[in-house]
Amino acid sequence: MADIVNIRVPESLDRQPLAIQHLEGGVTRLVLNNPPANTLSEAMLDALSDALAAAESDETMRILIIAANGHLFCAGHDLKEMTPHREDSDRGRAYFADIMKRCATVMQAIVNHPKPVIAEVNGLATAAGCQLVASCDLAIASEDATFCTPGVHIGLFCSTPMVALSRNVHRKHAMEMLLTGEAITPSHAREIGLVNRVVPVEYLQKITLQYARNIATKSAHTLKTGKAAFYRQADLDLVSAYEEMAAVMVDNMLAQDAEEGIGAFLEDRIPQWRDE
Repeated sequence: MADIVNIRVPESLDRQPLAIQHLEGGVTRLVLNNPPANTLSEAMLDALSDALAAAESDETMRILIIAANGHLFCAGHDLKEMTPHREDSDRGRAYFADIMKRCATVMQAIVNHPKPVIAEVNGLATAAGCQLVASCDLAIASEDATFCTPGVHIGLFCSTPMVALSRNVHRKHAMEMLLTGEAITPSHAREIGLVNRVVPVEYLQKITLQYARNIATKSAHTLKTGKAAFYRQADLDLVSAYEEMAAVMVDNMLAQDAEEGIGAFLEDRIPQWRDE
């Protein structure tokens, strides 16, 4: 299967906040398409929410990639869109609460999604953009990527990005980013666990697609089961985690795809998944 690189957003999608690209092998790219900042505007949050919901029931979509069009991954919330609401009668409280809830819903939809989600990061991922990266199951970054939670510079602590960030990296590393607001390099992001791999920018799409296509060949049922179990056990104490995951393992062993996969392994053949 040929590698697909330098994917262009079709002209018909130029005005859409999110470009959806269906590739071979069940790979779907959700491309933030509002350069240069690719902010998580109202329209972008709605588009992401709709795309994630649609992908849940679409069996042709086996794995999702979240990428961006342009030289900046995501600058976080659209402050220009939000600021005028300070003139509302409640100084914007209701509007700000709605935006934070909508953003949190999207981030949780990624974590709770039955299909793996990979972030393909080129350029700056800042504030809620960094939160978006941290919410994905895997993250591949280019050597041109940078990451930061700079809210403290403008009197706004990155409290919601902190939720995803602190669940990916050690607390002291998370607090360093949150307290200083300084950008970190992709190599440092890899060291602290925010991204999985750093590659030259010209290979970013190719490497991300290789990860996606590899994972897409696995049983969808197994991936759904394993992803949900991973996040659930992470918040449990050791005894409870082993008890719950033992039950998950038993159910998984009784699934048709596990029976097929084990049989294929023992018979030295390629498994034929039924995704059940």
